[in-house]
Amino acid sequence: MARQPSARKRILFLTPQLPYPPQQGTAIRNYHLIAQIAMQHEVHLLSFLDPPRADSDGREGQRHLAGPLRELCASLSTVPAPARSNWQRLRTVFTSPLPDIAHRLGSPDFQEALQTKLRELSLDVIQIEGLEMAEYPLRSRLTAQGPLLVFDAHNAEYLLQKRIFETDARRPLRWAGAMYSLIQWQKLLRYEALVCARVQRVVACSEADARAMMRLVPGIRPTIVPNGVDTRAYRPDVVPAATLDGQPLVFTGKMDFRPNVDAMLWFCSQVLPIIRDKCTEAHLYIVGKNPHPRLARLARMAGVTLTGFVEDVRPYIAAAAVYVAPLLTGGGTRLKVLEAMAMGKAIVSTTLGCEGIAAISGREIVLADGPAEFAAQVLELLQARRRREDLGRAARAFVERRFDWTTVAAPLEQAYER
Repeated sequence: MARQPSARKRILFLTPQLPYPPQQGTAIRNYHLIAQIAMQHEVHLLSFLDPPRADSDGREGQRHLAGPLRELCASLSTVPAPARSNWQRLRTVFTSPLPDIAHRLGSPDFQEALQTKLRELSLDVIQIEGLEMAEYPLRSRLTAQGPLLVFDAHNAEYLLQKRIFETDARRPLRWAGAMYSLIQWQKLLRYEALVCARVQRVVACSEADARAMMRLVPGIRPTIVPNGVDTRAYRPDVVPAATLDGQPLVFTGKMDFRPNVDAMLWFCSQVLPIIRDKCTEAHLYIVGKNPHPRLARLARMAGVTLTGFVEDVRPYIAAAAVYVAPLLTGGGTRLKVLEAMAMGKAIVSTTLGCEGIAAISGREIVLADGPAEFAAQVLELLQARRRREDLGRAARAFVERRFDWTTVAAPLEQAYER
């Protein structure tokens, strides 16, 4: 779909972290949207900047650098990300009517920086990237003649917490977590509805998320802008494959993110033993930074490797015999699945893991939800190289047609029109 030309606008993006380097979900989406929108409009960026930190294997984490953002943006301003103690977080659970996400990045400095932008720039649009950023423009008492407020909902957050609650409520050892998610779910129902009602445009990552937002505020019509993939950076043979053991099964993601943690705990306890019982060469590689303590026991399992932080996930995806996406919670359009499809990989995913992508099972991807079915599909692909190659080619062609960033960002032009 070709982007329709429109009048050049001055657009301020508000992001929860500097979207460079684009190495995880939020940053990837923000960076590529900015890169596409900057081709047509004047883009300004106001962002939080995380402090440098040591990554999980003890090396000093790379300090965030703006990189190409300095050329893409007419101005780029950052504010240090605030720190919150566990006590502060616990206190807001019981004392604040707002959900935790609304407190996560509370900063008077950021509010002041936004006010400065509003005074200095004649803005046409403020693009709010994620629910944690919504408080700032909503507090600014903008008039109807002020900038158009566009809320990019990276997830239907209330739905994410509802799914986590329903998962944890079935497990007595997770009842404390279930209670937290229940409280957050109820608060998010009210807060997300408030935000969606007070902005002029809502952007959703998938049809499912759009329907979830419409249930909160009947009458809104979200613009669908799914997550995409850089099909030039992610393609077959773009990098040498990593040297991995046996028949590699690969999963990638930020490994302190709850849906990824739950996916790997379920896969390793319910699915992988079935696979290894019939194929001892099967070896799971969990590739991603900051492995959660709940995953520590997986590192002691036969046939499982947790890599921790890696500079580039593509060599691991390239080496995969089968890419697995056994996601049980979460929402939006899965960047990890799009990346594996763009690299021409055969993928076995749960139905939820493929939500928002609309790939056809058996043609571009393989869907399976129960442990036995998931294991059977993986085993079948491990034994059928020609079948894996056919799935990979179809997956690559599918994302080239529908999920390249140049295509998925085009509907934003409609959202910017008054």
